[in-house]
Amino acid sequence: MKKTIRHFLTFFLCFFLLSFIINSCKDETVLWETQTTSQLIAEYINTNPQYSEFEKILESVDLISLMSVRGPYTLFLPNDSVMQEYYASKGVSSFEELSPEFLKKLAFNHLIPKEIKTDDIGRGALRDTNALGDYLVTEFLLSDIILNKESKIVKRNIPCANGVIHLIDKVIEPVTIDVYEMVASNPDYSLFTEGLKRTGLKDTLQIISFPFGTRLARTRFTVLAVPDTTFNRYGITDIDQLIAYFTDAPDSVTFIENGFYRYMEYHCLGGTFFLNYLETKAYPILSYDNYISITIDVDDYKLNYDKKTKKYTGFILDQSNMPAKNGTVHAIMDLLPVFQPEPMIVTWETTDHFDLKQGDYYDKYYMRWSDGQNTFKNIKWGGDYMLYYYKPGTASWNLHGDCLSMSGWWWIELTSPKIMKGKYRVSGNIWSGGDKSNYSISIDGVTTAFVLNSDPAITTSWGIFEWDKTETHTIRATAKSSGLVFWDTVVFTPVN
Repeated sequence: MKKTIRHFLTFFLCFFLLSFIINSCKDETVLWETQTTSQLIAEYINTNPQYSEFEKILESVDLISLMSVRGPYTLFLPNDSVMQEYYASKGVSSFEELSPEFLKKLAFNHLIPKEIKTDDIGRGALRDTNALGDYLVTEFLLSDIILNKESKIVKRNIPCANGVIHLIDKVIEPVTIDVYEMVASNPDYSLFTEGLKRTGLKDTLQIISFPFGTRLARTRFTVLAVPDTTFNRYGITDIDQLIAYFTDAPDSVTFIENGFYRYMEYHCLGGTFFLNYLETKAYPILSYDNYISITIDVDDYKLNYDKKTKKYTGFILDQSNMPAKNGTVHAIMDLLPVFQPEPMIVTWETTDHFDLKQGDYYDKYYMRWSDGQNTFKNIKWGGDYMLYYYKPGTASWNLHGDCLSMSGWWWIELTSPKIMKGKYRVSGNIWSGGDKSNYSISIDGVTTAFVLNSDPAITTSWGIFEWDKTETHTIRATAKSSGLVFWDTVVFTPVN
């Protein structure tokens, strides 16, 4: 009996151990199958010793831990030999000889807080800024992609669990100069540089950021620079001749009414516009009281294209998309004199306000406010609250995935940017959600339309207006029945 019991206990123990092992193996197999085969960016760097130098820099600025968590991120990664070349160019032998502040800028310059694959890269700049808030310029040399005019992507689209890595053959130097300094650094633009100095536009173009509320706001400019050789074709060889070409009042070139000031300002746009983000539309100059029209053709970018004569000013492509801390510089082929272009369609997004764009929520998530009088300069409202609605990719009629939303009994008034003088049909895209809301529209204080239950697929016309000045306009929507609405755009369409 004792022998039988021992055999039974031995069998039971063996059976238990075998069952435990089998079940343990099954658990491990299931867990392994659910894990991604891609490494995190930090893991990829750590397991490839040829990137140890850049890994040390990432560690020194506490970025390696960020590369170990959920992204997505895009990292432009140099290997150790590339880093050694960079150290030599700086006159050092180790990253430890560079200041912590500089190392942080260097690391942040190579990191984009979005996933960008090379299929999404065009000639101009990446669609998203890097961790410094700067745009990396992109162009092509045959099939190669070049970043900031000098760094080539040598291996593309290495997939990681939290983003993508692109290997590069040269460290991307952080950009530190402003758009004025970018122009002034090239002796081929000495006359244009002097013109910016004489008019005082230099001072504006050198502003990189300024206090705005509790933070610093970034400035964005685009300069259309004219080379000396172009001025020389018109017999202009010094600054006095250049000033005299555009004004007979050389002592007042710092005043906006002066012909030379107007000429120089006409080459300075408010906003940063790289070539791959240009569209066929009118772009405002710094004062926003005149525009430059850009027409995108199959083979060219055309400034102030004349449909009758077929004449236009083109870009010098290899000298365009020059990166600066506060914008970009494009070189152009002709004088580009001050011109009042024909009115063009303006599709203005209701979220396109400087102060609204400064918030961390912009292009990221919903945000709501209750103070309709003091929150924004050019948005006023009455009602429970105004919502910044953000849901990209939901519908073609919600441009860029964001809009403004009101609910209940409400009114909302927006002040537009300056619109070129002319005759326009004004329309907009306001649609209802849930409880439908009827509303009225008034423009510059005059009620012009009453709309019943809007359809998101249709842009609703609010009337035809003729303005003899280039100026701003107020558009006010007022609920006539309680409900929920989303307001995406206002469209100004020229009427012949």
